[in-house]
Amino acid sequence: MSGRKSVSTGSPYEPIVGISRAVRIGNVVAVAGTAPLGLDGKTVGVGDPAAQARRCFEISRTALEQLGAGLQDVIRTRILLTRIEDWRAVAEVHGEFFRDIRPVNTIMQVSRFIDPDWLIETEVDAVVTEG
Repeated sequence: MSGRKSVSTGSPYEPIVGISRAVRIGNVVAVAGTAPLGLDGKTVGVGDPAAQARRCFEISRTALEQLGAGLQDVIRTRILLTRIEDWRAVAEVHGEFFRDIRPVNTIMQVSRFIDPDWLIETEVDAVVTEG
């Protein structure tokens, strides 16, 4: 599979920014910065970093699956936080998804996101292995 495939999650920001939620070329899948948005486009878990992290990883998992990948294919995650003191609560959620997979990871603080209710955004990179 060498062609480019992409998926959208219907985020209101995707058409504005001109992005896909995830893109697969060959066996590489990149999932864009993912905010904690519900199906209604509204922020999930306002004030709750763990709930927001869980939603971000759920969105990423769905995007991966739509492109023929899964959490087991993830090689790198990035966690961006507006409050670095939330790292432990978010790390515990990361462990729920990736404890046995153990991708490389970076956790960093940023000053803010587009929506001030977002405490977190995540990014995920995967390499699909056949067999």
